[in-house]
This record gives sequence, structure tokens and C-alpha cells, in this order.
Amino acid sequence: MADQYAQSGEDTRPTETPPSPAAPAAPVAPAAPANAAMPVIRWAEPPEGPVLVLLDQTRLPGEETELVCTDAPALVQAIRTLAVRGAPLLGIAGAYGVALAAVRGFDVDEAADAIAGARPTAVNLGYGVRRALAAYRSAVLGGADQERAGAAALEAARALHREDAEASARMAVHGLALLDEMLPGGGHRILTHCNTGALVSGGEGTAFAVALAAHRKGRLRRLWVDETRPLLQGSRLTAYEAARSGMAYTLLTDNAAGSLFAAGEVDAVLIGADRIAADGSVANKVGSYPLAVLARYHHVPFIVVAPVTTVDPDTPDGASIEVEQRASQEVTEVTAPYVPMAGAEAGGGIVVAPLGTQAYNPAFDVTPPELVTAIVTEEGVVSPVTAGGLGELCARSRQVTMS
Repeated sequence: MADQYAQSGEDTRPTETPPSPAAPAAPVAPAAPANAAMPVIRWAEPPEGPVLVLLDQTRLPGEETELVCTDAPALVQAIRTLAVRGAPLLGIAGAYGVALAAVRGFDVDEAADAIAGARPTAVNLGYGVRRALAAYRSAVLGGADQERAGAAALEAARALHREDAEASARMAVHGLALLDEMLPGGGHRILTHCNTGALVSGGEGTAFAVALAAHRKGRLRRLWVDETRPLLQGSRLTAYEAARSGMAYTLLTDNAAGSLFAAGEVDAVLIGADRIAADGSVANKVGSYPLAVLARYHHVPFIVVAPVTTVDPDTPDGASIEVEQRASQEVTEVTAPYVPMAGAEAGGGIVVAPLGTQAYNPAFDVTPPELVTAIVTEEGVVSPVTAGGLGELCARSRQVTMS
């Protein structure tokens, strides 16, 4: 049982956040023991030159292994294969990727274009790229040589990393306060979808960070974890993080969520976001929209937790959000990447549909604002979700950033 594992004492410490990005870079180290949390992303400077080191999320939960990127193409491949993923972390990775190109003397503009285009829906990726690129260009215009311009891009990436960790902590505070206001008395039973913990963040995550805060305060009764097909990021990653944190959690198939609502077993739905349009429409991992419909029917709060950088004022509404379409094999095959199975090689897939079957496989769906109870950010909560309310919050955030 999941709860037996979570409470067994094998490793019940919260997943550690990455070390401070401002700290001196260390050489690439061997993989840490299985019971030690490994940084999700870090900059390192071994003798052969600077690298970006990622926790390879495609190998979880079976093993914790680091992936070393020496250039932008390697990072692009890591992003497309989901070795690194999650909106806030993609922004951080994008910024570090630009810095990597600059420090190593590659074509920075070319690297920035390639990284920004690696995944179309997550707005944070482009934000991180632009931020590091702006720092690099500003340094160049100011007369800096390649080394100093690269250092400026790297400092921009490290600053974004720090800011995201701080934003994560503030979102957890705002989110828990909102839950306690809506559901006085504690004993929260939270349903979550996909993965929104430390694996997607410079800190402890977005929606998962709120659930973790409730757990630490003794107010989480149950975390319901959707397996999140087709990539199973809920079962592979969220359950992994919940187990490490000692949370009471239960995994369920996506199509079992309706029966949970009908049985009155869900007090709130908490999800993250990959892009929030100006009108409050929310793009998140496919399967989020049906949960919003179920939540509305059963009078359950549907709460989105995301940093302000996930809000895209240039995308007017949900219909304008580009939704990434992924390969059919993710649906027509069951992949056992690192556990050899009878009749299949490690890293291969077991075919579960007739050869040539086409699959509809969007990575995300879009939930309209009228189905969203609240959007929680590091700058506060928007509820009801309206274009005006979201715009005011973003304006406050810009004022805070500039002051």
C-alpha cells in the first residue's frame, strides 16, 4: 500500500531544494545515494568546462541519475524528452542554457532560439531564455567581453533560480491560507494532477508545495494522486515526492477521479499551470479540464497554483494557447524505460494497440476561467478569476520587481 511505504520510515524527509545558485559551482559529482535528495538542476564547472547538470526525470522513480548538458542542443533534447520539465523549472533551465552557450563561446542567439522553441506551451521557458539573453546583450552593449557577458547571463539565471525558490515558499503560504479559509478545521483531502513539486521548481514546487505545507501543519488528511496518463508523471513523480515527504497519499487512475468526487472524498483540487492566458484560462497537463468540470458539478474548489511568470498577458484567451501535440507512441506503447520486462528490452516499449494506430495525444488541455475557483501566485490570490483581477495582480508584481 502507498501509505505503508510513505510511513515506513525508509526515507520520510522532504525532498531537498537545490543548493543556493549563488554558491560557488562544484565539479560534477557521482550520483548521490538513493536515500539522499539530489538537486533537480545545478550549474557545475569541472576542469573540462562549465556544464548544466539535470536530475534525469525520465529515470524516476527507479533511479536518481544526473544528465550533463554541455551545450544548447543537449539541453533542447533534455527538454523534449522530459528529462527536465515543469513550467518554473523550464524557465530556470532556459536561462542557464543561454548562459551555458555564452560562457562556452557558442552562438548565443542561435542557442536562445533553439531552447525557447523546444516546447511551445510552457511560457516560462521563453521567459527564462529572454531574461538571460537580455542580460547578455546588455553586457555586450556596455562593452563587456565574452567572458563578462557570459557571467552576466549566468548571474541572471542564478537570480531567476533564487527568485523561483522564494516564490515557491510564498505560494505555499498563500495556498494554505486559502485552503484553511475555504475548508476550516483541517483534514484536507486534496486531489492533484501531474507533478508540481520540487521536481518542477527552484523550491518545493507550486500546487504540491501547498499540499506539503498542509502536511507539515498536520492539516492534510489525504493526497489523491492522479496517475496522469499518458506519461504517468503523477505515479512516477508525484507519488515519488509524496513518499519521500512522508505524506498520506493514494494513487488512482485518471478515470477513477469521478468516483472519488461522487463519494465525497475530495475537498479541493490543486493543480499547476504551464500557461495562464490574460483572461484567466489555464493550460495544464491534459486531464486537468475534466477535473475542473467534475469539481464544479460537485461544488469542490478548483485551485491553480503558479508563479506570476506563468501568466502570459500576450495570450488573450484560452483559444490562443498553442497546445503541444506529442508522439502517438506515448499512447500506443507502454514504456518500461529502466526495468527489463519479459519480452521487452529496457528502454523499449510494449505495443498495446494495433500497428499503425493513430493516437490523439495533446500534452495539455485548457480550463476556462469560469471553472477556476482561484489562482494562487507568490503575489497573492485572484478569486474570482477575471482578466481585470489577473491584470491588477501582474501589475503589482511588476511594481514590486522594479522597486
